[in-house]
Amino acid sequence: MRIVIKVGTSTLAHQTGRLNIRRVESLCRILSDLKNAGHEVILVSSGAIGMGAGKLFLTERPKDIPTKQAAAAVGQCELMYTYDRLFEEYRHTVAQILLTGSDFKHRDRYRNFQNTMRRLLELQVLPIINENDTIATEEIKVGDNDTLSAMVAVSVNAELLVLLSDIDGLYTADPHKNPNARLIEEVHELAPEILALAGDEGSALGTGGMKTKLHAAQICGEQGCDMVILNGSTPELLYDLFDGKRVGTRFYGKRKETV
Repeated sequence: MRIVIKVGTSTLAHQTGRLNIRRVESLCRILSDLKNAGHEVILVSSGAIGMGAGKLFLTERPKDIPTKQAAAAVGQCELMYTYDRLFEEYRHTVAQILLTGSDFKHRDRYRNFQNTMRRLLELQVLPIINENDTIATEEIKVGDNDTLSAMVAVSVNAELLVLLSDIDGLYTADPHKNPNARLIEEVHELAPEILALAGDEGSALGTGGMKTKLHAAQICGEQGCDMVILNGSTPELLYDLFDGKRVGTRFYGKRKETV
């Protein structure tokens, strides 16, 4: 199975912005195991700005563009160094790909991206993708890695997108405010009442929220790709997912009708 796994800043880093070493080591071990089992794994990783902010001793996510880009430049180095070192322990080679929204709109660049991804997967490489935050501006950026990961999943004809986040899945209400909130295990249609459950807030160091996750589900669903939201604080849930257990929230893509 070809799968895209997106990991958010809240999963990768502590509130200080510094790397959550134990969690990242666990994630890389599990993704390596999934590759060993025969899956094609593509990782969309947030964290460059957050990790850069931590390394630069900033107390919160930068708000101005130059500082964001500087933090991204610093953080991306640490991020890829960490991934390269950890995946190498399990004999897996990684590749870095940095994208902006314009790469999906420009036909030749989009085709080049698809060709590169195809060849990397043929060579058994694990691609690691992030938005190119060092040059992205409002005019050309995707804006969040939930959306980026969905665009990547569609581009490479993935069967499944997994979003590792700081919440167990989609709830009937905000579980932080409503003790009666119930986890929705399956979504077969993104009806208005489902879309109405979206929130706008992400973590202090990240950019995502449920709104961007539901947007990602829309992108994937239109192309027949399933999407699952899992709590990234427990990467071992990926094993449960691929063992067929009910975990998180699964959004089913539209099934193509057979003639």
